[in-house]
Amino acid sequence: MFRLLFVLCGALTPVLCCDWLERYHKLSNDSLVHIQLMGGGLTEQQSPVPFPDKLYRQIYKAKVESQLVFIRDNLELIGCLYRHDNLSSASWDPIRIKHFLDIIYRQAEEVTACMSTNRTTNPRLRDFYRRLSNSTVTPTGGSVASWELIRKQTVRLLQRLDLLAASIRRRSPPNPQRH
Repeated sequence: MFRLLFVLCGALTPVLCCDWLERYHKLSNDSLVHIQLMGGGLTEQQSPVPFPDKLYRQIYKAKVESQLVFIRDNLELIGCLYRHDNLSSASWDPIRIKHFLDIIYRQAEEVTACMSTNRTTNPRLRDFYRRLSNSTVTPTGGSVASWELIRKQTVRLLQRLDLLAASIRRRSPPNPQRH
């Protein structure tokens, strides 16, 4: 009986005891507002790197723990995109960039606190971000157009992560300790 309870608690802990899920939507919305207000309208130019739709479709079928790892990894990799020497050419509001990155790092920390494992990043996800950076910012030396492509992709990534977190929230049973 004790083993069964231990197994059930271990499996449900990320969902039941994680206040992060309650705050995620607000933080996600805040990060989207900051990134959209950092510059003007989003570019119409298409990214040279296709969006990782297949990875997102696969992760929707995965267990919650894997989904949390996926969200954390995306947030950390998004943060890495913007830790670039050539960011100054983007002509974005530096205060908004700082606030945006603060929210991204906070989200990554909070989702990490919800995880019972410290699994590593999916190599295909890491490859997507590497290709995105290498095909936009790196070859242009950080041109304004390349940063606008990164910003456009970031908005799309954050929107999809918000949908994924919402699906986790919908599947999680209510927790009476939440406020």
